[in-house]
Order: sequence, then structure tokens, then C-alpha cells
Amino acid sequence: MNNTFTHLDDEGRARMVDVTKKDETVRRALARGCISVSAAVYEALVNKSVPKGDVFSTARVAGIMGAKRTHELIPLCHPLMITGINLDFELPAKPQKDGRYVVVCSCEVSLKGRTGVEMEALTGVSVALLTVYDMCKALDKTMEIGRIHLVEKEGGKSGHFINPSSAAPGTSAVSGISTASGLSVFPLSS
Repeated sequence: MNNTFTHLDDEGRARMVDVTKKDETVRRALARGCISVSAAVYEALVNKSVPKGDVFSTARVAGIMGAKRTHELIPLCHPLMITGINLDFELPAKPQKDGRYVVVCSCEVSLKGRTGVEMEALTGVSVALLTVYDMCKALDKTMEIGRIHLVEKEGGKSGHFINPSSAAPGTSAVSGISTASGLSVFPLSS
């Protein structure tokens, strides 16, 4: 692995990496994160009774929009011709030991290009979870967003990468969230 900072020039100034000579390859990245919510928010999400409207549809569109606009938020990211974004949520079947529910968001981004889409997948998850927070904050101001991480990436010079912490013992293969407390996760149908 190359440990040099490619976003710095010889004098230590920030620069956008020139990817002109890199080969175009199919690239894909999967990111995940979660938001811990109270039982009241969980019930409102399940029953689709959040006062601001359909939380998951709104957050899904917001996350997709966020992923597409990553280059406008992260200064040294390249504008990309993304060819696919899949963003979804998983609701837990039961609460954690503390009585809270962990809602998981996953965002997969793909393209054929000269640079990866990890930042786009991470931004998609972040914006989607922030949207869930915004739409539910009247019901629960103690929600916590966390565990936003790259799960997997494919393509480019570095090849296929799977984050070892996403497949660690005691975690769900689906969510990467600890199952030590008996958390089981089921996908939220679109």
C-alpha cells in the first residue's frame, strides 16, 4: 500500500490528483452507517406516522442526491459520472439492551471511471442518516448517528478491498452492527 498523501504537491500544498493517465475500470463502493432511535421513533417509522412524512423515501432521495454532489462538499473529490446508486435502510427486529433501535443505512455506488467512489458512498450514507435525524428530531432529540464506514470497494489499482471490521466476529454480515446484544436486522422493503 502506498502511504504517501497524493492530495499534496511537493511543497505540501493541496491539489486535486490528476487521474488522466489512469485506466478506466468498473468501480464500486459500499458504505454503511446507523442511527440509534428511541422506541417512539421506531414505532413511527414502522407505522409510517412520522409527522414530516415518508422518512425513508425522503432520506433515500437525499442520500442519492448527496452522493451525486460529493465533489461540491469535499474539496478535492473529482466530479464523477456515477452510473448507479442503491441506497436502502434496514430496521431491527428488536431493540438493543438499552431499549433503543439501530436503523442501518447502506449506500452502494458504481461507475466506470478513473477514480473510486468511496467518498460518494460515504456521503450518501451520511446525508441519508442526517435526513432521518431531521425528519424525526421532533420525536427524539437523543438520536445518535454513527459507525459510518466503507464496507467494501472494487476496481482500480488497489483492487478489491473488504473492511475487516465489517465482517468481524459478533457482527451481522448484513449490517456490521454488533449482535452481542441479540440485535437482528431485517431489510426494509422499498
